[in-house]
Amino acid sequence: MTGDDGGRAPRADEPGERVPAFIDARSLIGCRHRLHLDAAYGQQIAGVREDAGVIERREAAALHRRQVRAALVGAAPEQWVVIDPAGRAAERAAATLQACADGTPRIWGALLPQEPDTGRRGGAEILLRDAERGGYIPVLVVNHKVTDPRRPEPADFHPTTTDPYVWNPAPDPHRRLRQQPRDQQRLAHLYRMLQRHGLASPALVGGVIGYEGNRILVHDLGPLLAEYDRRYADRIAVVRGELPTLPSKVPECRQCPWWSRGPGGSPGCEGVLAERRDVSLVAPGSRAEVLRGHGVQTIDDLAAWRGPEPEDWQHGPFVEAVVTARAWIAGAPLVRRVRPVRVQRADVEVDVDLESFQEFGAYLWGTLLDGVYRPFVTWDPLPTVDEARSFGEFWTWLMRTRAQAHTAGRTFAAYCYSRTAEDKWLYESARRFAGKPGVPTVEQVRAFVDGPEWVDMFQAVSEQFICPNGKGLKKIAPVAGFAWRDPEAGGEASMSWYRRAVGYEAAPDPTQRTRLLEYNEDDVRATLALREWMTERADLEVPALDDFARRIIAT
Repeated sequence: MTGDDGGRAPRADEPGERVPAFIDARSLIGCRHRLHLDAAYGQQIAGVREDAGVIERREAAALHRRQVRAALVGAAPEQWVVIDPAGRAAERAAATLQACADGTPRIWGALLPQEPDTGRRGGAEILLRDAERGGYIPVLVVNHKVTDPRRPEPADFHPTTTDPYVWNPAPDPHRRLRQQPRDQQRLAHLYRMLQRHGLASPALVGGVIGYEGNRILVHDLGPLLAEYDRRYADRIAVVRGELPTLPSKVPECRQCPWWSRGPGGSPGCEGVLAERRDVSLVAPGSRAEVLRGHGVQTIDDLAAWRGPEPEDWQHGPFVEAVVTARAWIAGAPLVRRVRPVRVQRADVEVDVDLESFQEFGAYLWGTLLDGVYRPFVTWDPLPTVDEARSFGEFWTWLMRTRAQAHTAGRTFAAYCYSRTAEDKWLYESARRFAGKPGVPTVEQVRAFVDGPEWVDMFQAVSEQFICPNGKGLKKIAPVAGFAWRDPEAGGEASMSWYRRAVGYEAAPDPTQRTRLLEYNEDDVRATLALREWMTERADLEVPALDDFARRIIAT
């Protein structure tokens, strides 16, 4: 659930004049109900500690923006006006309008005046003067990827990019677009604010500098404005208390303070949804929206479904959604799709799990072989060239273990859980540290991860089980009897552990290094425990899909 930038709207029982409500573009994406709660009751969670992952991402984004600012402003300081971020909002807005009136080519840290009538507020990291048409083009600086590299090849669409130092947009055959609706909505929001002051470029475009920082992705804003206007009208009405909202489970709930607490000590969204047996608990996000359109409000409604599946259902086999609801009612954490459950086994088995820090790199490759945990780690703060050493040592050890198995006539397999992160950092490390001792080529990485000896246990679980409570390792391994030593173990928490472990803000903390190593070791041991359970006991302990597909559960 998101929308923590919404302005507070007074409740109906409060006396006095209505205080204008403001929202910025961040409130346009995410949970409407959180937006309402933040606006109406935000003071009640003012002292609640923010999620560690949210803090880490915000700090990383601020660092990235400082780096981009130093590079761009430093290259041509005479072209720039930098708005003082320490000033009051009204002063910053006035300075921005004055810089625009002066025809400044480039403005950093622009803030536009709040609009009491519309409720809009916001600013852009960069405003670029449109030298040809007049007005300004908003450009965002974000700490996520907005494109991926692509070899030049024929394609139906090439994204438009430009050099960040010289505005010269053109189709870019070397890049593939990553859809980021939040960036597009923010650009549309800024266009409307610039338009109000007669400062919007007639080109009707906006730009985004992503994590790589070496290109500006150019968006055509014309096709976005109608959807933006509709969404904005809805969100500002929510903040003003003019539209009702209800809780519904979405991915953001994991980091939302309202999930476990409600206004005035009332139950949080989790408790409300559980009491209602809301269908979003087993069909979160857009799945629940589709089901509600067919009159399915509760888990019991879904479990009792009869007849053909909805024509607008696009989320996998519908029978599995029904079975998930029935399994939830029965308290079954897993449902077996097949019999027997199978998982690839080998004479020599290595479990692998990595730990990375944001987009800076992978500092730890943990392995498990014959019950022995071996970490390959650098404790130099990322980014660091020492990462090449730890990665090279890991790859060399893994390939040597594999070669020794082959020489002895034994089969070999390496296992991970959800290979997306491992594959990403295998490729990224091979590219970044090409030529360093022990570092493979991209082709060598591709040959290994595309081969039969690199096994993703997440895929094995997804193909053979329906998981009413989620498919993450922390959800599945406990079904196999495994438990982590650290009750706070998780990817988001490990980010703050890492900052303390390497000493970003203070002296390095050795206890946090131990904590990270134990967390990583438990992850690889959990993967092994899951594999052994799937081989030995899953068929006996997990009910089959057919059991639930045929069963009618009384409610």
